[in-house]
Amino acid sequence: MAHPAGSELPGYEQVTASLIEEFTGVHPPALVSRCVAAARHSSEDVTGSATPELVESIARKHLRILATVAAERRRQITLDNTP
Repeated sequence: MAHPAGSELPGYEQVTASLIEEFTGVHPPALVSRCVAAARHSSEDVTGSATPELVESIARKHLRILATVAAERRRQITLDNTP
């Protein structure tokens, strides 16, 4: 069943809220919400189910990777602008 972007399914609101709090200052809430939705969909596709615990674990790993990529881009920009 398709759900509109930004809608929350029962059981995932707390996952989203927890990750938004955890990644405050790192990722905007909308990105965290999209990551949770993507983690839910990928979990359902791969395993046939998507428990909130599994979705939270997948989303957290993705958010950490995105934070690492962003930090590396900032570092590279700084290095490129160093005289």
